[in-house]
Amino acid sequence: MILRQLYDAVSSTYTYLLADEKTREAILIDPVFEQCQRDLAMIQELGLTLKVVADTHAHADHITAAWLLKQKTGCQIASSVAISAEHVDMPLHHGDHFGVSGISLEVRATPGHTDGCNTYVLVDHSMVFTGDTLLIRGCGRSDFQQGDPAKLYRSITQQIFTLPDDYAIYPAHDYNGRTRSSVGEEKAFNPRVGGGANERDFVQYMKAMQLPHPKKIDEALPANMRSGMPADGQLPDEPDWADIRITFAGIAEVQPEWVIQNQPSVTILDVREEDEQEEPLNGLNNAVSIPLSQLRTRIEEVPRDRPVVTLCRSGKRSSLALGILKEAGHDKVANIHGGILHWKNG
Repeated sequence: MILRQLYDAVSSTYTYLLADEKTREAILIDPVFEQCQRDLAMIQELGLTLKVVADTHAHADHITAAWLLKQKTGCQIASSVAISAEHVDMPLHHGDHFGVSGISLEVRATPGHTDGCNTYVLVDHSMVFTGDTLLIRGCGRSDFQQGDPAKLYRSITQQIFTLPDDYAIYPAHDYNGRTRSSVGEEKAFNPRVGGGANERDFVQYMKAMQLPHPKKIDEALPANMRSGMPADGQLPDEPDWADIRITFAGIAEVQPEWVIQNQPSVTILDVREEDEQEEPLNGLNNAVSIPLSQLRTRIEEVPRDRPVVTLCRSGKRSSLALGILKEAGHDKVANIHGGILHWKNG
């Protein structure tokens, strides 16, 4: 099985990709709206097909990318039936199983942080995705959005701590850079619910906490009740001047074929050194040549009347040129994928 743990620094959210190595079918758990391009790029680069997006609960600190990913890929949306969110294809009940070919997740209802919290247990693979119910050395708060500390205690102790001790715990958040724990670790060391704490210990601890109101709750909750669909129902704006693909590394790229067909509408910036440009490229007629080592000092030579696509031998140095161009105020820029090595001679 393929497992990737992705991070959104703004909300400290973990998104998880699970994929079967044979069928290449994938599941995304707790995707973040603003990270949709990143997640799609990773899926494409790994040669996967996204089949299911599953949220562990209705988040209060970020907007889910579930609806947006459904528009982009045709995947299905799964979440707790208790949430009653719109656009959900698979309303999940306690005890259900869902997934893709080769990967099955058991649904365990774990309310207490919210009524609609689910924990997903990877069948026979010793992993559990706990959402906000159980965090690493912590747990979700229980002071808003149907929160109930007694219910949360029972969810953790009866639905998560009853799993084998070696099951790896992957939470929806961590605010200190920790990436995973285990059932045994949290049973022993979790300062709120571990080490023999009983329900009264836990409830009194949670009631004594004084936490600030989630900053994004007024925006996030209504959107998440729509599975992340914007209020106007429209997809976010994307660059329309070229057939651009954003890589997992965050680089905007166009294919050489697109450049050949659209040369009059763009400036081609060749950042190779002069001694690399001995042989002309078929179909490349109007390139501006400025070696990368000179680009910062010669940036004013780059025309500003058209978008700029950058070129080098392999596409590596030219990707660095994008940052230099953006710093100088060029907003429509993209790298030519693969550079000279991928150029199709016509």
